[in-house]
Amino acid sequence: MADVLELWSLGRASLVLLEGRRMTIGRGAENEITLADPEASEVHALLEPLAGSWSVRDLSSRNGTFVNGERVLSERPLHRGDEIRIGRSRLVYRPESSTRAIDRTATPLGVPDLTRRERDVLLALFRGRLPDAVFFEPATTHEIATVLHVTDAAVKQHLVKLYDKFALALPAERTRARLANESLRRGVVSLADIRPPAT
Repeated sequence: MADVLELWSLGRASLVLLEGRRMTIGRGAENEITLADPEASEVHALLEPLAGSWSVRDLSSRNGTFVNGERVLSERPLHRGDEIRIGRSRLVYRPESSTRAIDRTATPLGVPDLTRRERDVLLALFRGRLPDAVFFEPATTHEIATVLHVTDAAVKQHLVKLYDKFALALPAERTRARLANESLRRGVVSLADIRPPAT
């Protein structure tokens, strides 16, 4: 078991093994974690071991470093499932993950091509709630239809197309929840997209 980062950048995915030493992240080839992301700085952020876990620090980058949608202003400890955003790339912290069955150079399914309305349906699934568990209950078809001012039948058609684009077999239990989780995992929707507005 090892700590890893699940890296999603420009529609491609890979795993980065965290090896117990300081690691820089950025666009430059000198970084331990190199991002082919035009919005990342040459040397953008720093990961450091911290009391059995890891922390991230922004290195005065031009576009900032964000964890779960909040800008990192100083050192920020990481917890399981935290999402680091650098430019258009996202890195998800997975402590003590098994890498035995994973080819670190493999590219899982990427970001599907979605219409604007399909993206609206995905965002409406979350109802402004952050999924905090595997049993997250997404919005119903009727709730999505109400938010988007369309019929239930129109939402069902969009959902069927989304299930196909995300390769989710039908019929299956909790398919809307699986769709919501998969859209987060692939980086189609970010925590910043669905975070409720501050009051």
